[in-house]
Amino acid sequence: MRRILTASDRALLLEMSDLDESLRMLPALLAANIPGVTELVPAVRTILVHFDPGVVTAESLQTRLLSIEPSEELEGSEESVEIAVRYGGEDLATVAELLAVTERELIERHQAATWRVAFSGFAPGFGYLICDDPLFDVPRRSSPRTRIPAGSVALAGRFSGIYPRESPGGWQLIGRTDTAMWDLDRDPPALLSPGTAVRFTATDREVVMRAGATSKPVASQNSLEVVRPGLQLLVQDLGRPGMASQGVSSAGAADREALREANRAVGNEQNTASLEIAGGGAVLRFRGPTVASLSGALATATLTGSEVDFDRPFAVEDGDELRIGGAAEGMRIVLAIRGGLAIDPVLDSCSADTLAGLGPDPLQAGDVIPLHGPSSAPHPVERTRAPRRRLPKSGEITELRIILGPRDDWFTDSALQALCSQEWQVTPRSDRIGVRLAGDALERVRNDELDSEGAVTGAIQVPADGQPVLFLADHPLTGGYPIIGSVIDSDLDLAGQLPPAARVRFRVEPAEAGEHASQ
Repeated sequence: MRRILTASDRALLLEMSDLDESLRMLPALLAANIPGVTELVPAVRTILVHFDPGVVTAESLQTRLLSIEPSEELEGSEESVEIAVRYGGEDLATVAELLAVTERELIERHQAATWRVAFSGFAPGFGYLICDDPLFDVPRRSSPRTRIPAGSVALAGRFSGIYPRESPGGWQLIGRTDTAMWDLDRDPPALLSPGTAVRFTATDREVVMRAGATSKPVASQNSLEVVRPGLQLLVQDLGRPGMASQGVSSAGAADREALREANRAVGNEQNTASLEIAGGGAVLRFRGPTVASLSGALATATLTGSEVDFDRPFAVEDGDELRIGGAAEGMRIVLAIRGGLAIDPVLDSCSADTLAGLGPDPLQAGDVIPLHGPSSAPHPVERTRAPRRRLPKSGEITELRIILGPRDDWFTDSALQALCSQEWQVTPRSDRIGVRLAGDALERVRNDELDSEGAVTGAIQVPADGQPVLFLADHPLTGGYPIIGSVIDSDLDLAGQLPPAARVRFRVEPAEAGEHASQ
């Protein structure tokens, strides 16, 4: 039986009976080429279908999806990969106890099993491996770790996987490898593609992860020097939409409207790469004359001692120093410079994806960013704009509109009521991957493991501890904790501006499509 679940106001979740049907459905959907469908994210028993509501409605898309039959057969792959693992991960003893085997038997069976990549997701280079040994059915951690080392070999549900780089995650860690899962200098960059056979071997050699070479930008006639980066200083544009098939999420600016406004003010195309400054506190020095604009989170800002206004273009002379104070309203400030930053794109975007490690590294003191120069801007400077948006503040309540689903039926009626009746506190552990919220725990009616499935920006994922995580721009493509609802697209920029200690209240909006249409 297939059914459609609401994932957001711009995505539906097509659920199948098993992994085999899901894998056969993906090529059928690709061949159908449905107008308005912008992205497909396959998972264990589901395919997340992103769509443009300006082209197709959720209701009509739902009908079309249920009319498509899966392909008759799966195409196989002759590729195989051997991965050496140093077993002894933090959760090895716990997993052995959960599976009622010794650590030695667990290791031997992990190596003896025939593993194959079912699909890609979570982050670039992360393959979901399934095997022929029924032993491997492991519950996730009740609360995900905020930092899992790159190369960690892990188990969750019926799957094994390898974290391509340091990232958060809730899988159980049993070892590490120094085999690179993702390498932009390799074609294709991902070592593990769907269908690839994988064999694990044991090694006693100490794992040493080699960090990728980080080159500092070279100064040009027009450039920008980072004197002080503040809490976090990143290059951002509107991201990499449409690349889920490579395990790459869209990422991009946390506040898309702020990026567009800042670029519009200086005459740039709206997607021109700019700087995103988390929390303020940055000091930047210009080399060469230009025009710049600040938007997004509100803070005091001075240019060589003279105060500058947000949301208005200002002229810059050679040697001027821009000082940005701490954000008093909102969390992320955007600095756009006329002509843009002269940075080479990675996968057609200059955006820094902090989860995937794509794009420029976070900027540090002493980095010099080359600029294209003012003459590169194609449009005239705009000197007026709409009234400024009210942004979230620490201690104040921000209301975010949400749509329930796709897994709201995993929670008690009291949990659904508590989701919207209480105020949630934004914790300091929040970042561009997700806003971690604290409040009364949301209780489940189901405590079994959810197979990993696609997640949208704005998804409210609830780990077993009942404390929600609101996914932001750099969230993983897939996840295995149930998603109770998602923030609507028009409120995502507001969510991207939530500072620590801000309070959040959710308000449910009706979904356009039926939540559980089945066939």
